[in-house]
Amino acid sequence: MRYHALACDYDGTIAHHGRVDDKTIAALSRLRETGRRLILVTGRELQDLLSVCPHVKLFDRIVAENGAVVYCPGTREEKLLGQPPPEVFVRALRERGVSPIGVGRVIVATWKPHETTVLEVIRDLGLELHVTFNKDAVMVLPAGLSKATGLAEALRELGLSPHNVVGVGDAENDHAFLRLCECRIAVANAVPMLKDGADLVTRRDEGAGVRELIERLLTVDLRDLDPRLGRHAILLGTRADRTEVLLDAHGTSVLLVGSSGSGKSTLATGILERLAECEFQFCVIDPEGDYSELEGPIVLGDSQRQPSVAEVFDVLAQPGQNVVVNLLGIELERRPAFFHALLPQLQEFRAATGRPHWIVVDEAHHLLPAPWHAAALTLPRELDGILFVTVHPELMATAALSAIHLMIAVGTSPENCIRVWSTMLGLQPARLEPTTLEAGEALAWKRGENSPVFRFKMASPRGDRRRHRRKYAEGEIPDYNSFYFRGPQEKLNLRAQNLTLFLQLGDGVDDATWLHHLRRGDYSRWFRDVIRDEDLAAEASRVERDPDLDAQATRMAIHAAVEQRYTHSA
Repeated sequence: MRYHALACDYDGTIAHHGRVDDKTIAALSRLRETGRRLILVTGRELQDLLSVCPHVKLFDRIVAENGAVVYCPGTREEKLLGQPPPEVFVRALRERGVSPIGVGRVIVATWKPHETTVLEVIRDLGLELHVTFNKDAVMVLPAGLSKATGLAEALRELGLSPHNVVGVGDAENDHAFLRLCECRIAVANAVPMLKDGADLVTRRDEGAGVRELIERLLTVDLRDLDPRLGRHAILLGTRADRTEVLLDAHGTSVLLVGSSGSGKSTLATGILERLAECEFQFCVIDPEGDYSELEGPIVLGDSQRQPSVAEVFDVLAQPGQNVVVNLLGIELERRPAFFHALLPQLQEFRAATGRPHWIVVDEAHHLLPAPWHAAALTLPRELDGILFVTVHPELMATAALSAIHLMIAVGTSPENCIRVWSTMLGLQPARLEPTTLEAGEALAWKRGENSPVFRFKMASPRGDRRRHRRKYAEGEIPDYNSFYFRGPQEKLNLRAQNLTLFLQLGDGVDDATWLHHLRRGDYSRWFRDVIRDEDLAAEASRVERDPDLDAQATRMAIHAAVEQRYTHSA
């Protein structure tokens, strides 16, 4: 099962005029009975929601006040993710005639057309608040809070990864939390921009659309949408024509073969780095201690101490933490037994949580040897998210080899490695010819009758580039280098100290402010001079120079350009 949770908006999504009908409640109950978690993500104040929705105990968590409050219906525990609104701010709004005003634990809410007054008060008081819209509703929160931050906290409490979540919504304030989810769904009545960024738009409105989504989850786990989720793919390298070679992040298994010093470890390390960048959880089984220097994961065991199975799952319990299981402290002949004890428990844990998303088995010929007769019983028929690394595929258990979808060979005579594997399985790759690889190249074959063998240049491990991307996506850029949305009359002073906040504020400002900075070339200038990304700057510049694009189209284009390069992997 890929999707272990459904995160859904309330008004306009599961609810019509504030009420959820019986059919939708029944569908949500059916989904919960499969073991999946339900998370409600709403802009409403918590007490308001509790007064109109008698079925809150259906949900494992409720994210209220547009991400500022996380509530557990089972224990009635409530967590605030931001500070209460300043009294001076609320008083100033009332003095300027803003009415009605809703004041929650953190949120302040009103309705259009008061958004201009709200922004002016924020500017005049020098407050670090941001404005989010939900159709005609105007919501004010501390900078950095959104439905995405609230959902992220709910997922952390539940031990879930965003990669195992499908989200559904209908309005502008749903952009943020849908971008966090692996799969993004918009109901048929959603605003156009939300539909444009969705992986699926339901045929029906509101609760009926959500029931339609639930039916697809129950029957096929949304596998029919996999071709639309290419943004989650992991880069392996590039072909001679500069097209990228991508690894499906879900539903595939890989065999990486090559002699010592052939580049096998370089490719494996690069894959692990990019999995970590994209926040896919991995577990590496490392018999020889080759991955102990990998930056980021917790390393269990060394030459003096053997790891325990319990330790592995203590680490994996945190969705954002990866683990390397170093087997050097276990006698050589006992390492397969340790692995055979660990693997079924990893499979059981994955069935319950969807994690770890990838299992990497180094020295696979030693841990999964051909004479191991229990392999056919221990290994699932369909291997998903597993990478076997070996020098000798011919010495591996057939049950493991028969489940492989992609083979990658490096070093001398790589075609022979592919021939060995394919012959063992009674397969014949198309156009398998003698191949001499250049340094940093690999030969690959995707299993299939007519699938050709192809070569590609391996992507190098990124190291410093990863830290660079995180800094600008999520970090704190100094005041003097931050981007400020000021508008044509400089009535605003909204600071974006990283790219995530830039996207959030860009979604919230009015069209005049957005176009003011766009037509002056401010976005491409900031990307070039501060973010130091020439490719992103060039893409933004093309959008800025196109006179036929309106505010909505340019927002979408620049948003997509930033998201593709930074926020997906941050």
